[in-house]
Amino acid sequence: MTEQRIILEMGSSNSLYGEDYTKAACRAVQDALRHSSLVLIKTMGYDHLQMRVEVTIGVQHPDKVDCDVVAAELPRGRAEVRAVHGGLNVHDPDNGTTHVIATAAIAAFLPIEPGAWRLSSPGQ
Repeated sequence: MTEQRIILEMGSSNSLYGEDYTKAACRAVQDALRHSSLVLIKTMGYDHLQMRVEVTIGVQHPDKVDCDVVAAELPRGRAEVRAVHGGLNVHDPDNGTTHVIATAAIAAFLPIEPGAWRLSSPGQ
């Protein structure tokens, strides 16, 4: 059986004070999750545990993200989280603070038999 990506959602968020890369990453994941509803899984008779969820977090310092904490933000599926270089840091020299902006891409995959689904033309 082949895994097929069934959804890709993106989100972004920040940690304005404290340079907390994990907090910014968790908020970006929550932002992405607010854009989707995976009713397809239950409708098609899949168990959500069959779904693999691949999360990529972009931040300026990937080593400062606790990927296990980010994985705990996902309500369904088997999470795989990795942090990569991306996002944005905005330094405020007047206050001596750095605002961390994180981006998140969440892809969900299901094991789907090849040819199990077919798109039909309008009116069919």
